[in-house]
Amino acid sequence: MQARRTVPFVDLAWQTARIREVTDAAIARVIDSSAFILGDAAEAFERSFASYCGVDHCLGVANGTDALELALEAVGVGGGDEVILPANTFAATAEAVARVGAVPVLVDCTDDYLISVEAVAEAVTPRTRVVAAVHLYGQAAPVEALRSVVGDDVLILEDAAQSQGALRGGVPAGGLGDVAATSFYPGKNLGAFGDAGAVMTDDVDLADTIRKLRNHGGIARYEHSVVGRNSRLDGIQAAVLSAKLEHLDEWNQLRRDAAARYGDLLGGDERVRLPLVADGNEHVYHLYVVRVSDRDRVLAGMAEAGVGVGVHYPKPIHLLPAFGFLGLGEGRHPRAERFATEIISLPMYPGITADDQEYVVHTLRSLL
Repeated sequence: MQARRTVPFVDLAWQTARIREVTDAAIARVIDSSAFILGDAAEAFERSFASYCGVDHCLGVANGTDALELALEAVGVGGGDEVILPANTFAATAEAVARVGAVPVLVDCTDDYLISVEAVAEAVTPRTRVVAAVHLYGQAAPVEALRSVVGDDVLILEDAAQSQGALRGGVPAGGLGDVAATSFYPGKNLGAFGDAGAVMTDDVDLADTIRKLRNHGGIARYEHSVVGRNSRLDGIQAAVLSAKLEHLDEWNQLRRDAAARYGDLLGGDERVRLPLVADGNEHVYHLYVVRVSDRDRVLAGMAEAGVGVGVHYPKPIHLLPAFGFLGLGEGRHPRAERFATEIISLPMYPGITADDQEYVVHTLRSLL
C-alpha cells in the first residue's frame, strides 16, 4: 500500500517560484511609478491579452463577476429581459444577470458539462436578449451552434473565467462570441495575486461604454456621462498577469499532460466517468472533473487520505436558496442535478507530479 502523503488541490507556489524575479521587478516598477489604478501596466496587459484572445479590445476590471455584470449592463440588458444560462455553473453567472434586473433562464447541460444547444433552442422567447455561453472546467461552449439556434438578434456572452487559452475550432476562448467576461482569480489558468477580471470584445462602442462604466461613468477625471461604478484593474495585478501570460501556453500544456496521465491511470475503470472533450475543442483543464457513485463518501475518504479535492458545483443554480425566487424545484434540470451528486474535481495544476497523480488515483480506486 502506498504511504500517506499530502497532495494539494491547487499549488500556486510552483507558478510563483518560476516568475518571482520577473514579478518582483514588475511590481517594483508600478510602485516607483505610483500608477496603482489602471495606468501603463494595466494598458500593456490589456493590449497583450486582447491580442492573445484575438479581439480588438480588453478592458481590465476589478473581478470576474463585475466583468459579467458590466458586459450585460453595457449591452443594455435590464428589467424584463431574459438571459439564458446553464444550470450547472458558478453562482456569479446568475448573480450578474439578477443584479442588472434581468431574468435568469436556466437550461440543462450535456454529458460534457457544457450548455445544451437543444435546451437553449427550446428556451428562447421574444424577451431573450443574451445567451451566456459558459466555458466550463476549461473547454469552450459550442458558440457557433448556439448562434445557429438563437440568430443574430440575441447576443452571446462568453463566461470565459475557466478557459484562458482554450480553443474552439482554432479560435481562442474570449473571441468566440459578441462579448466575453473572464476572471483572473488566483486559481485560474491565468491568475493574479488577488482579484481581477476583464471584458473582451471587437465592438468599439461597447468597449467605450465599459471604459466609462468601470470608472464612475467617465474616461476623464471628473467626467461622468453615465452612472457607473468603481471597477478598475490595478497596476500591480496587471503587472503580475503580464508576467504570467508569457507562460500561459506552456502551463496549459502541462495541464493537458496531467489530464492525459489521469486518463491513462483511470482508463478502463468503469467506476469512474472521465471528462469528455467536445469535438473541435482544445481543453485547458482548469479543473479535472470525474464522476463516481457514492460521491460524498469518496470525497470524505480522499480528504482523510490527504488528497485535496473539490466539487464544482455541489448544487445547480436553481437549487441554491439565493435563486429560490425562480420557483424551480428538483427534477427541472436532471443532468445538472445528477452530475452535482457525482462529480469530484481531482488535483490539477501545472507542476503536479506523476507520483502525486498516482497517489490520487490509488486513493480514489481504494474508495470505490
